[in-house]
Amino acid sequence: MPHIPYLTEIPPASAELAAAIRQRRGGRLLNLDRMLLHSPPFAAGWNTFLREVRTGLALNGEWRELAICYIAVLNDADYELTQHAPEYLDQGGRAEVLVILQRGAHAIDDPGLTATETNVLALTLAMTREVAVAPAVLERARAGVGSERELVELIGVIAAYNMVSRFLVATGVSLAGEDPASAGGN
Repeated sequence: MPHIPYLTEIPPASAELAAAIRQRRGGRLLNLDRMLLHSPPFAAGWNTFLREVRTGLALNGEWRELAICYIAVLNDADYELTQHAPEYLDQGGRAEVLVILQRGAHAIDDPGLTATETNVLALTLAMTREVAVAPAVLERARAGVGSERELVELIGVIAAYNMVSRFLVATGVSLAGEDPASAGGN
């Protein structure tokens, strides 16, 4: 059960915004959207910002989704993991890595990870748990993802999806009552 009820009726003043969100989501509104639509300005900003984070970056989609899935595990945001695990696999991720992520903070020690996977996870863990990132962790992430732009984008993805997971957990957004075909990210 959500901690705040989902919006079930879209007010006429939010109809255009709801249509834009539906368009981004392939015709559906997720439970997350029904929560966000309690505040149209917040929902509009979220829709615009996260659309760019999901579709406008140069960052490799596999690394983006790996970081998002790990954030979901670290923050106990099951809804986020359910939405993004298929995206991770679609972007070239490995199913065995999703199992490794379940080890939480200890996942970064798993020998089944590639060096880049380990480095993306180490940066994600540092930003999620400690906020401050050791220079060595940052340098290893830079070496794994490539350019300065991609490093900045990875840092931005980690920051953005920590926001998403915290919103989901605080409001109690869950999959209950959601269309099962609606998986596909925030």
